[in-house]
Amino acid sequence: MHIHSEELYLEAEADIKNNHYAEAFRKYESILYEEPDSAPAHNSLGWLYKTQFDDYGKAENHFLTAMRCDPLYPHSYFHMGALFMDMERFDELKTFLEKCLRVRTIDKSWVHGRFALMEELKLNFDQAIYHFERAILVSQNDEKIKDYNQDIERCRMKMQIHKSHQP
Repeated sequence: MHIHSEELYLEAEADIKNNHYAEAFRKYESILYEEPDSAPAHNSLGWLYKTQFDDYGKAENHFLTAMRCDPLYPHSYFHMGALFMDMERFDELKTFLEKCLRVRTIDKSWVHGRFALMEELKLNFDQAIYHFERAILVSQNDEKIKDYNQDIERCRMKMQIHKSHQP
């Protein structure tokens, strides 16, 4: 990014924090006009399309473009994972997360946490617990480790409920 684009990007990020989405949108578009390969601008536009317009197609296109522009820029992977999860596109999510494990800038505990949440939603609690435990093993953040432990306890509780509803 050029200096002007970097400043504009920071202004747009501040606009997002202040709920000035239209202003942020215009700034991201301006950045992309000058620098069409700006991964941060594509990622942020994708986020706007997903969260403010519920336009998952445009959001996905921007996240994919961001990943192509800078394969090491981690934020677009996080948002793409959330999009797959929201859309319950679990087969694609699984393939995507397997790819994420090979991207060195992505927090691997996040990847296993996403695997776990996907399995939990599919009611595969043993697999969910396995991935939450994997997330713990590769995490160095005490708060995340506590959260993953709570996630495991939630899965154990759900497992008992699920068993009680089996014929």
